[in-house]
Amino acid sequence: MPYKPLPHMLAPDRRPPLPGLTGIRTFLAIGILFFHYTPPHATYVRPIIEAGFTYIGCFLLISGFVLSYNYAHRSETLKVGRFYAARGSRLYPVYLLSLLVSLGMLHAEWLARPHGEFWPGFVLTPLLLQGWSPTLATFWNTVAWTLSTEAMLYLAFPFLNRFRWWPKEPQKLLAVFFGCWFAELLLPIAYMLFNPDGLHHIDRYSSAYWLRLYKYTPLAYVPIFMAGVTLGRLNNALHLTDRTKMWMALGTGIFILLVFYIAVPHLPYVLLHGGLLTPVFAMLIVGLTGVHWISKAMGWGPLGIFGRASFCLYLLHFNTWTLLHEHNVPQHLHVEAWDPYFSYALILVVAYLAYRFVERPVQGYLLTNFVYKAPPPPQPQPPLG
Repeated sequence: MPYKPLPHMLAPDRRPPLPGLTGIRTFLAIGILFFHYTPPHATYVRPIIEAGFTYIGCFLLISGFVLSYNYAHRSETLKVGRFYAARGSRLYPVYLLSLLVSLGMLHAEWLARPHGEFWPGFVLTPLLLQGWSPTLATFWNTVAWTLSTEAMLYLAFPFLNRFRWWPKEPQKLLAVFFGCWFAELLLPIAYMLFNPDGLHHIDRYSSAYWLRLYKYTPLAYVPIFMAGVTLGRLNNALHLTDRTKMWMALGTGIFILLVFYIAVPHLPYVLLHGGLLTPVFAMLIVGLTGVHWISKAMGWGPLGIFGRASFCLYLLHFNTWTLLHEHNVPQHLHVEAWDPYFSYALILVVAYLAYRFVERPVQGYLLTNFVYKAPPPPQPQPPLG
């Protein structure tokens, strides 16, 4: 079915779409799926999969970039209420769906946690506040802690966008970007120096109070979001040619692969999780905004479809996998010989269906009927006399 723009996308001052960034979301979302549930015998791509914890930072960088790309030029005319409604109408229906289909996980939380933890988690999670608690961040839907961060950043964006101190010169914007990157690295560097949890070795499987606070609290992600917002303004100010952006995307993509294969296994997990690769991801993002064969390929066919459905894929993949295997679905369907690839394919189908029949229509309905609803035409006045 052809892609149709939603009402808020038809505004005359809306910027052109960025198919390159749509496509890269597909790779990021599937990379996170593989990070949590790694395919067997994935020898050649394992370094890319094992670096999947860095993809969350890239998602947030893209989020800040896209908001700035779309709204920086209309900071004074942006209506805060409409912005919140547009963001909420996209995020919350799918989020609510992810909680409803995960009621079995809620029962597991009841059995696994003391009641003094369960009830706060039960209240905070639907309110998008669970990420503020290190112990409750992964409650109910393990990966949904990021929505606490997204909600906070979306609430702040209209006011950040109106700040008078945003520079216009590329050199100053570049300085702001690297200032945000430096601020992003302060927390992981402090954690490495003081090691408040007393851990001798830290990797993706490590878990301790201060480490979870650093990994999940929304405040830790403010600098990378600000770096993305700054990057959007920098991209608007640079006026790079499409050819230059093509070489940026190609060169940076190759460099990222080399880093994943050669450097990531030897770099501190805390620094990588804390945004060490942010400048490299930033160059890739800017490169993919150009009109060239790489960005066109990224927006083609399934890459474009699942890029648009990437939010559904991210939110639904973890608990969908859990449900499939708790209820032995591959065995009941006699396809266990093709698992986990059967499960991967089914999760992609579930994500697309959620996008097609929940995210898009619900958002369109809410925007059309409550946010961008046209005022009723004036009624003719009866003649006097």
